[in-house]
This record gives sequence, C-alpha cells and structure tokens, in this order.
Amino acid sequence: MATKKAGGSTRNGRDSEAKRLGVKRFGGESVLAGSIIVRQRGTKFHAGNNVGMGRDHTLFATADGKVKFEVKGEKSRKYVSIVTE
Repeated sequence: MATKKAGGSTRNGRDSEAKRLGVKRFGGESVLAGSIIVRQRGTKFHAGNNVGMGRDHTLFATADGKVKFEVKGEKSRKYVSIVTE
C-alpha cells in the first residue's frame, strides 16, 4: 500500500510550436528569385523594389540580387529591396 497520497493532476504543460519567424537573409546577402527574406506576422517590414509579399506577409525576392534594408517615409517604415547587379 502507498504511504503517500496521490498528487492531483496539473492543468499546465502545453505550449504552441515555435513559428520560426524573423529575417532569413540579411543586408548585403545575395539571393535568387523566390528566396524568402523575412517571415513575419503583420508588416514589420514592407516590400520594396523587386520584393513580393505572400498572404501571410512573408517577403520574398522576385529577382536575383543583393538584399537591402532601408528606413523611408514620414512614418519611418522599414523597407526591404533587392538591388540587381
């Protein structure tokens, strides 16, 4: 016979899987068309020249070249562009 009373069950112990968001290619890196540059929730970064945006706000290269990050406009928005050679 057990000499200690059984512990109650816990309601903790769950967590969601990490979504692997963030910048995948940094400024100055060479990319091919179709490469994912940023995975994000919402528009933390906006699409600049030669960059497309997926329906989950993922930014991807539409041309081969080098990645360029810049802050532009009155609202100081962060833009990601591809500079072609």
